[in-house]
Amino acid sequence: MLMSSPPARTQAAHTARGAARALALAAACVLAACALAACGTSAPKAVPEVELAAAQTFPYFRVYWVGRSFEGKPLAEVDGLDGYITSVGDGVYYGNCVQKKTIIESGSCQLLLQITTVIYQRHSNQPLGPQRNILIRGVPAVVYDEGRSLELYTGHVAVDIFSNSLRHALRAAQELYPINAPGSASEDLPLPVYCPGLYGPQEIALARVTDKLPGDVCEHAAKQLEYLESVKKAGAR
Repeated sequence: MLMSSPPARTQAAHTARGAARALALAAACVLAACALAACGTSAPKAVPEVELAAAQTFPYFRVYWVGRSFEGKPLAEVDGLDGYITSVGDGVYYGNCVQKKTIIESGSCQLLLQITTVIYQRHSNQPLGPQRNILIRGVPAVVYDEGRSLELYTGHVAVDIFSNSLRHALRAAQELYPINAPGSASEDLPLPVYCPGLYGPQEIALARVTDKLPGDVCEHAAKQLEYLESVKKAGAR
């Protein structure tokens, strides 16, 4: 059974992404709450090939999906270049209907899974609340929202997975592959080229990966943070 009040948790999940992304998400959640009845009860239609092609030719970065269905739910909609917003990213949606940017349920209207890929912008994960840092598909990831949401860090992007359970979220993470580039769900994801803003303890395997990211990015990030803290302390004297 899907949660009936996820817009708040989805909005909280995006808080750390920046003001523009949070505002866009909040607006979408309001629209979803007002338009649930518009989902209808008819069987979902296949995503038009022209929309699928738009996602398959998205030019800016790898966009991740899990194929044309997930847990028996069809691909309901895909984002493409049209209307793309840098701070929000590009998404794919699985279920019987779509109200974008939120997991919903109303009668026979269900959105089981949302996967959003966005260019990573440095932030701390502390605002996500209770969380656990793990290694998935060879890359750093954070589990939060009582296990219903994941964020994976790969290449130049972050991949946000929103679902209704930890089982579904983890399964989606294991099945991820690019819709617009070569890749397979059977292989590890590319390591991030940045240092994720992980918050809290890291398991040993994860710490080994972050310590050896290309270009020692986490070491440089730590030194930069240390420098900024020293500047603040000096200014406060």
